[in-house]
Amino acid sequence: MEIKDKVAVVTGAGSGIGRALAQGFAARGAAAVVCTDLNADNAGETAAMLGDVGSSAGLDVADEAAIEALVKDVEGRHGRIDLFVSNAGYGRGGGLDLSTDEWRKMMDVHTWSHLAAARAVIPGMVARGGGYLLNTASAAGLLTQMDSGPYAVSKHAAVAFAEWVSINYAEQGIGVSVLCPQAVRTNILGPRKDDAGKPGSNTGQASGDGVLEPEVVADACIEAIHQERFLVLPHPEVATYFQRKANDYDRWLSGMRRFKARLQGG
Repeated sequence: MEIKDKVAVVTGAGSGIGRALAQGFAARGAAAVVCTDLNADNAGETAAMLGDVGSSAGLDVADEAAIEALVKDVEGRHGRIDLFVSNAGYGRGGGLDLSTDEWRKMMDVHTWSHLAAARAVIPGMVARGGGYLLNTASAAGLLTQMDSGPYAVSKHAAVAFAEWVSINYAEQGIGVSVLCPQAVRTNILGPRKDDAGKPGSNTGQASGDGVLEPEVVADACIEAIHQERFLVLPHPEVATYFQRKANDYDRWLSGMRRFKARLQGG
C-alpha cells in the first residue's frame, strides 16, 4: 500500500516509534495523520511537527469504547481510515509474583487493543474496498521476554491475532503487518523494575543485537507496508532465532536458560 494521500491513525504517537511513524507518513504525502497517545500533550507535540496534515487526541488503548469513539470521530472528519497503526505499549518486569490485574493490564494494552482497533476499523475498510493494519508486537512475541511473563505472553498473543486477521481478511482487501523489533531507543527501553522497585535482572536481553533508532524502525515498517509484507524484523537476527526455535524447540529452550544464567552472572 502506498502512503500518499492516505488517512492514518497512530496510537502511542507521543514519542518513540509512534512519533517516527507519524513523521514518516507525513513525509510520504499522507492526507491526514491522527496522532494519539495516553499523554495527550505528547500527541499534540507530534501532530504539531507534521504541519497541516497532523491532528491529535488523547487515547487510552485499554479502553475499547474510547477506540471505537476515536474511529467514529476520524471517519466523520476525514471520511475514512486507510491505515491504523496499533502501536502503544509499555514495559513491566515480573512473572508469577505480579497480580492478575497487572497481567490483565498488559494484555489490555498489548493484545486486546489490537482486537478493539480491528473491530472498529475493518468493517469500514472492507466496505470501501480495503485498508491496512500495522500492529506493534515485539521480538518477544516470536521468542520470549525472560524478565517479564505478561510482556512475553501479551506480545505472543498480538502476533497470533495479526496472523488470524491476515488469514481471514486478506481476500477482503485488508493488509496486515506486525512489527517485532528487539531494543529500540524509546521510553520502554529503560530498566524494568520488579514489585520491590529494583531493576529487573534480564534488562540486557533485548539489546544484545544493538539498539535501533525509532526512525530506522519506522522506515522498515513503511517499507513493509509498501510491500504488504507480514513480519517486520528491523533486527534481522530475530529471523534466525525464530528459525532455530522452530527447528528444535527443546534445544532453543535450553539455550535460553543458559542465556538467562549468563545475564544473571550465574
